Amino acid sequence: MYNSQVGITPGMQHYIDRNQAYLAKRDQYIRDVVKHWKFDTIAVHGLYSVEEAIEDYQGAIIEPIFMSSAQAYRDSDEMAAALAYLIPTWCYSRIANPSTYYYEWTLALLEGYGFSGDTSACSTSSGMAAIMTAVQPFLVHKEHHHHEPRNFIATAQCYGGTFQQFSVRLMEERDIECRWVTDPTNIEEWARLIDKNTRFLYGELPSNPQQGFFDIQAVADLAHSHQLPLICDSTVATPALLRPITHGADIVVQSATKSLTTSGFGVCGAVIARKNLMTNIDNDELRRDFALYIKYLPNRDYGPNLHPLQAIMTLNDMRTLRSKMDMLSRNTQQIAEFLATHPMIESVEYLGLPNHPRHELASKYMWLVDAEHDPQYRQPVNRYGHLMSFCVRGGAEAARKFFDGLQRIWRATDLGRIKSVATIPAISTHQQQGEAGRKLAHIPPNLVRLCVGGEHPHDIMADLDQALNRLNTRITTAHR
Repeated sequence: MYNSQVGITPGMQHYIDRNQAYLAKRDQYIRDVVKHWKFDTIAVHGLYSVEEAIEDYQGAIIEPIFMSSAQAYRDSDEMAAALAYLIPTWCYSRIANPSTYYYEWTLALLEGYGFSGDTSACSTSSGMAAIMTAVQPFLVHKEHHHHEPRNFIATAQCYGGTFQQFSVRLMEERDIECRWVTDPTNIEEWARLIDKNTRFLYGELPSNPQQGFFDIQAVADLAHSHQLPLICDSTVATPALLRPITHGADIVVQSATKSLTTSGFGVCGAVIARKNLMTNIDNDELRRDFALYIKYLPNRDYGPNLHPLQAIMTLNDMRTLRSKMDMLSRNTQQIAEFLATHPMIESVEYLGLPNHPRHELASKYMWLVDAEHDPQYRQPVNRYGHLMSFCVRGGAEAARKFFDGLQRIWRATDLGRIKSVATIPAISTHQQQGEAGRKLAHIPPNLVRLCVGGEHPHDIMADLDQALNRLNTRITTAHR
């Protein structure tokens, strides 16, 4: 990403040589040490080493929070080299910051756990910023004229904000066509939608709130056969349960606000990408290191940067990710089984239920990472996450009456919290889609989304039961 307009002086070359030695040492540390760690160790330490802490940060055990907007340089040569991206720099926190650096590297290593290639990450201010950051570089004009048709393919079962970004911001405002896949398990439907103007394939799994899923490897192979990248939103699963890049995906977006930040202390996101990804865009820098490219160029100009304080708070939440996702998944499994037999419940959407139509497919991909090395299990174990949904008997009115009766479960649009949270998507997260959009995404008005937290599952089941028992027996009986 060298700026050819800047001539390299002998002083600049000194800084370039010194930093190349630093990068070589860092890459060797990743290759020889970090890549051999188990998932939990990477989550706890990332790239922040004892040596680095003692040499640079007065021995601080936890990564420092750099609450500073800019970096100072030793002289004009170092500044010139840094701003031409010839040496590692954080120059300005809109572009980079040491705190976001540690957050990015930890996520890159976790999403790339078990992947033979290299991954890198770019932090963003939110999950929606991550989606925008991931898709925009592929939507440029190839022919440099404004009548060039462009399209991309995405699963209709997705978060409401994603649906709006694609259908309104891109389709309505920019005339970039989004072609919705209504049944993502049908590879033929994906294939029929691809043409010469397609730029990427996009899928959310498990989807929020409908528990949509698809065969990642098959869709990735299809995308690559057309020189297209596959972008996956894996927010609900996290790398503790699913790492799409290891199954062929090129890019993963994370709304780290959710499952990665169970404390709920703030909003943040990330884009994680394999290096040397597949694309039909003629841009070698984008292809070679997508995350670094968007960090230093498009995001430098758009400015969806992550605050350093939030980066460290999220990083701290991520240290126990595997054990938390295991606990939350086990809790959710119990509650899904309880609701599946409740007379006031019409249907339950949870991939962990054996009779769920996508259970077998999800079981192919969703595994608790390193369970075979855990003395509690000593073998591979399927886990299906903390998010589920269910339809209340009696329609929309009954769903709202049940919802208003909750006492322990929080009513909010949030998810991924250590506290259980519920919402009615039709009046909240997916309200703006309109009735037609919700029908396309399979979101009926009596659907309740429940994100199960760390409470004892018996207490959550008791709250659900008392709220369901408030419903009028006559109304529920009439809908059986």
